[in-house]
Amino acid sequence: MTADRVLAAAQATGLLPAGAPVVVMLSGGRDSVCLLDVARRLAGPGSASALHVNYGLRDEADDDEAYCAQLCARLGIGLVVERAAAPRRGNLHAWARDLRYGAAARLALARGARVATGHTASDQAETVLYRLAASPGRRALLGMRARDGRLVRPLLEVTRAQTAAYCRERGLQWREDAANDDPAYARARVRNSLLPVLRGLNPGAERNIVRTAARLRDEAEVLDAAVAEALAGRDRLEGRELAALPPALARLLLRRLAENAAGRPVPQAAERLDELVALTAAPGSAELSLGGGLRAVSEYGTLRFAAGEPRATPAAIGLGVPGEARFGRWQVHARPGPVTPRDGVLDAEVLGDRLLVRGWRPGDRMAPLGLGGMRTLGDLFTDRKVPRERRRSLPVVESRGEIVWVPGVATSERFRIGHRTRAAVHLSARLQT
Repeated sequence: MTADRVLAAAQATGLLPAGAPVVVMLSGGRDSVCLLDVARRLAGPGSASALHVNYGLRDEADDDEAYCAQLCARLGIGLVVERAAAPRRGNLHAWARDLRYGAAARLALARGARVATGHTASDQAETVLYRLAASPGRRALLGMRARDGRLVRPLLEVTRAQTAAYCRERGLQWREDAANDDPAYARARVRNSLLPVLRGLNPGAERNIVRTAARLRDEAEVLDAAVAEALAGRDRLEGRELAALPPALARLLLRRLAENAAGRPVPQAAERLDELVALTAAPGSAELSLGGGLRAVSEYGTLRFAAGEPRATPAAIGLGVPGEARFGRWQVHARPGPVTPRDGVLDAEVLGDRLLVRGWRPGDRMAPLGLGGMRTLGDLFTDRKVPRERRRSLPVVESRGEIVWVPGVATSERFRIGHRTRAAVHLSARLQT
């Protein structure tokens, strides 16, 4: 009997252990009705409960809710109903998905339970085909995981035809949602047009897609481990190293770095390998927009990714001598100290007691100690290989309109310690994390 095979397949996943609390997401359709009965039989009536979300979008919504309540009463399972307010503007499917998964998560956390959905092998095949058509890359082929945190999918080895047969054999009715077959939705077109063609080519097409996705998920773990080993905790790569890698590994590394920076999937990073390698060959600093607020930044041949807009230059702030000032993420100090010739140690008498800490301005010039003559700060930054993005936030200390010190870059010749110096001021700057 089909019902026995479905029950055995769900039990073999180990996702519905006896006595473990589970919240079944119950729409009233065949898959969720099948799952509810399976969960009741495997986890036990006292451990299984149900959640139904009434979105209020269809004329039949209240009838669906009433049916779910009747079914749960018949099976001896507790039911929680979430009724939605008016949908927000935008993607209706995304709104509904966020609503039901949010409600399920709250209920599961309160009960220390897992959340079970009725996704089947048919849904898995549709997901893989849809993602493959919508976006390139290996991840499109991975499909849905059987377990993702508290979320479990015990029916991924079972087809939609089998869940229908299970319900018929167990005397369980279900509700039909006409929107599931509406050709206006891409997934419906995959379900009703593409999959039947594939089944015509091979009756086992659906299962072959599902098995391929499962095998690729296993292989993905190996690839992810290889990427982690190659990066070794780094958040950037040398351009020469990137160019020398096999293209497949280079693309994986780029995608991992980009996604770590963005906090979201960035498949386009891997597709722009050649551009990113070329970016690292540019002299000094260079950037490339990847869209969505993500930038690839090359700094003297080293590539990294940055999300959001570049930091604005902090506002200028006064600095007393002695004293301290906060300039963006920098803490700048001016303190009296021994007369010792080194970076940031200046003649107190020449320096004066009031300084200004500000950001770099194009055209800024100073006379760096030991270099002879005036140089632009831009040239000094290039000589010292200061990344372009860091230049915006680096503190520039001036006295009476003249630049006296830029940490890690230069100390002014005119304010240096000399044989006539009787008192010194020590300037220091520390980047706060």
